[in-house]
Amino acid sequence: MGIIEVTNIKVYAYHGCLNEETIIGSDYLVNVSVKADLIKAATSDNLKDTVDYVHINHIVKEEMAIAAKLLEHVADRIIQRILLEINIVKEVIVSVSKINPPIGGDVEKVTITLNSKRS
Repeated sequence: MGIIEVTNIKVYAYHGCLNEETIIGSDYLVNVSVKADLIKAATSDNLKDTVDYVHINHIVKEEMAIAAKLLEHVADRIIQRILLEINIVKEVIVSVSKINPPIGGDVEKVTITLNSKRS
């Protein structure tokens, strides 16, 4: 098994429970880690034998563009798409961070992390 990480994907999106959040939007960081059998790719040197991180980035950007109230919902959508579209992936960990969340304090970010394994 190997791990591929795509870190700090920067996205501007409109997630949140407050009306202002869905109108004004906010900055987000998304981190994705996938586990897969990378032995074939290590010997073949062929993109088709590995996890294409361009594909992961594309999934993240598309799913982050769909507004949601909860970051958990967005993270789960990203996980489900990765498992559906990238067959080599055995496990996915996704973290979504809202930068400067409107929670009445000096908070850098709020992060949720979800993971799932292929059944």
